[in-house]
Amino acid sequence: MLRQYELVEKVKGYDPDADEALINRAYVFSMKAHGTQKRASGDPYFSHPIEVAGILTDLRLDDETIVTAILHDTIEDTVATPDEIEKLFGGSVARLVDGVTKLSRIEAQSESQRAAENLRKFLLAMSTDIRVLLVKLADRLHNMRTLHFIKDGEKRRRIARETMDIYAPLAERIGMYEFMTEMQTLAFRELEPDAYESITKRIERLHRGGGGDLIQRIGRGIKAHLEADGIEAEVQGREKHPYSIWRKMAERHVSFEQLSDVMAFRAIVGSVDECYRTLGLIHQRWPMVPGRFKDFISTPKRNGYRSLHTTIIHDEQMRIEIQIRTNEMHAQAEHGLAAHWAYKEGKLAATTKHPWISDLVEILEHAATAEELLEHTRMAMYQDRIFAFTPKGELIQLPKGATPIDFAYAVHTDLGDQTVGAKINGRVMPLRTPLGNGDQVEILVSKAQHPQPAWLSYVVTGKARAKIRRWVKSKEREETIALGRKIFDEIVQRLPAPLGWEAMTEALRRLHLPDDETLMEEIALKRIDDVAVMEALMPGSAMKEGVKPPPQRTAISIKGLTPGVAFHLADCCHPIPGDRIVGLRREGEGIEVHVIGCDNLASGIDADWVDLAWGDETDGGTARLSIIIKNQPGSLAVIAGILGSHGANIVSMDQTARDGSFHTFMLDVEVHDLQHLMRILAALRATDVVSTAERL
Repeated sequence: MLRQYELVEKVKGYDPDADEALINRAYVFSMKAHGTQKRASGDPYFSHPIEVAGILTDLRLDDETIVTAILHDTIEDTVATPDEIEKLFGGSVARLVDGVTKLSRIEAQSESQRAAENLRKFLLAMSTDIRVLLVKLADRLHNMRTLHFIKDGEKRRRIARETMDIYAPLAERIGMYEFMTEMQTLAFRELEPDAYESITKRIERLHRGGGGDLIQRIGRGIKAHLEADGIEAEVQGREKHPYSIWRKMAERHVSFEQLSDVMAFRAIVGSVDECYRTLGLIHQRWPMVPGRFKDFISTPKRNGYRSLHTTIIHDEQMRIEIQIRTNEMHAQAEHGLAAHWAYKEGKLAATTKHPWISDLVEILEHAATAEELLEHTRMAMYQDRIFAFTPKGELIQLPKGATPIDFAYAVHTDLGDQTVGAKINGRVMPLRTPLGNGDQVEILVSKAQHPQPAWLSYVVTGKARAKIRRWVKSKEREETIALGRKIFDEIVQRLPAPLGWEAMTEALRRLHLPDDETLMEEIALKRIDDVAVMEALMPGSAMKEGVKPPPQRTAISIKGLTPGVAFHLADCCHPIPGDRIVGLRREGEGIEVHVIGCDNLASGIDADWVDLAWGDETDGGTARLSIIIKNQPGSLAVIAGILGSHGANIVSMDQTARDGSFHTFMLDVEVHDLQHLMRILAALRATDVVSTAERL
């Protein structure tokens, strides 16, 4: 454990202006607060925060960050209070300590409201000051280094799983690969001990056998080759860590012996120009493996990582990976954001400009529920990335599997909301098309467009999903309220007398509702039945009305409402404008619309029946047809021609039966209304290739 003067000397060694008194005060306060508490290793608990502070001094972080590390467990594990921390060490340190405490309470397996709320608070603290995350990662790293002292195996596995699921991805997302690698290795050793031991032994046998140290020999050879052409390079070699090897074996479904690239080398040179010269010299000397070259200098990763990656076949007849970078790039690669905001650049700044953190903050603003927040945040943290470009050449980084919708929302929210189509590399492609590395994407827009609920089935970014869900929920409430007003107007017509001007205010008071919009929403979702509404508006009116409603009831128009939002068109009968329709209203659900003669209406005995009407100029719908056609060349072309000439669009087509000379097809066809459908059916029946054509 670092002694008090040793810690101060380490900080003063890189930051002569550090507040020595502040560090000394924190050291003494933390030691007294933790008192006689012990860790599982038997060491004084106080040794843990001091070791965490020591880890952060290696990153050359400022005095406030070091003090936060010393104090980070005092609020959670001692009687110290946030007010006490603020009084003694200032508001900035108090906020940092509180932010670190929030993440300490999140458990990987928890999907509870409390876990989400802690995550929400932590993300807000982190978005204001990245030092919160840096302290927490150092805290977790030291806990993993001492994990083996915990006797409870289940607790060890829980901590290791939490590290693998939350903390290692967080470290990777801000570019702290050194932290990420050590966390993953320690967690892997606990979670898969047999696999860890097997891979470790195989690496030992492969690279430490007779003939000297293979890594050193290869490294010296690369360095000598570069020096012969005038490039001074520091060449570092290493085996890839066991977890990385194990994951590649699992992903590629290969054995250790089949895995060729288990060694990696770094050539650290003086400038970007020398990076590319080094790449050329290496490719001149050794053959490269096609498809394994990546240029993260011209297209940096979202966390700021820059380097050239290539894989070559070395003289030893084995594949090795080589990374080429400058010293500045190397510092960024090892320590990520911590390298950016180290002491040499002054006090750490707010980090909402960092793209990944900005995305998390946007998700935070748009997630409606605890579950959504956790889901979207994990999406943002865990997925591998691809690179795509706007028509002007701007680089957009996205998760693997991202679609043009994800791309549009990554560029700008308004662009995503107005998306109607996309060109990928100059070709119009479906919006659900997964993007590939290097694709150029042009988004086609319309101001009349709005987010579609169907997009949720194929978008993969948390940002896009949160924005779409927010719009859908907003639209759903808006249209549910509008539908509720129409039902309310119909209820009012059934009252025995006109309403007074204070009737609504009194009704809301009797129903214990805050406003009329909430009342309309409750009516549409049948959380309040019609009789209760009538009694609230005009006490005694339901008794006067009797059990049966009056015969002349006005049908409720669904004009202006969006199918799938406030109401749902039943899949069993596929209503279209012109059909006589009725709605089934069940508690907590929107209205389900059926054709009046639908056989499935019998299942609605537990629902309220609502008379519905389409209204004027209602958008068309989708009709389902069953067509039996002759099995002869050109039959389907005739069917398609008839539908096209009548302005109908085929949505889907399935062959349902095959009987010698005849085939039966089920078609979903977009039509304007019932009359349009009748004309189409008449035209189909008139052609000699069609045996029968019926609406289902």
